[in-house]
Amino acid sequence: MTQIDFYFNVADKYKLAASLSQKAQAQAARMFLFTPDEVATKHVETVLWSFQQTSFVPHCRSRHALAAETLTIVDHDAEVLVHDDILLNLCPEYPAFFSRFRRLIEVVGNEDSDKVAGRERYRFYLDRGYELRRHDMTGKI
Repeated sequence: MTQIDFYFNVADKYKLAASLSQKAQAQAARMFLFTPDEVATKHVETVLWSFQQTSFVPHCRSRHALAAETLTIVDHDAEVLVHDDILLNLCPEYPAFFSRFRRLIEVVGNEDSDKVAGRERYRFYLDRGYELRRHDMTGKI
């Protein structure tokens, strides 16, 4: 069963995604950052390039020729899923394909609309019997 972690009260969802991607890469884990659209995908890519002054998080999109060899995938296109390790969801809805991943990370920002959508996703997983781990990010990223 998919392990689900909720990170809530997140001030900057994209910086948290970059930080978690960097941690995953340090452990040689594969992560798919699922975004709602092209604009968000490009923004995540920018943050991954500039997250730290002395390094970046190598990444590509799902259909890129090096996707099978790249630890971090960033995309809003879920047609091609190149691995099943960690899925980080930046979308307001739950990803229909989440259960094929070993781990799902849900990120909930501080905006009211994001909190409402996050609560709906939380209830969805809870109603289906998933054990949910919570991480309060107040005062952190």
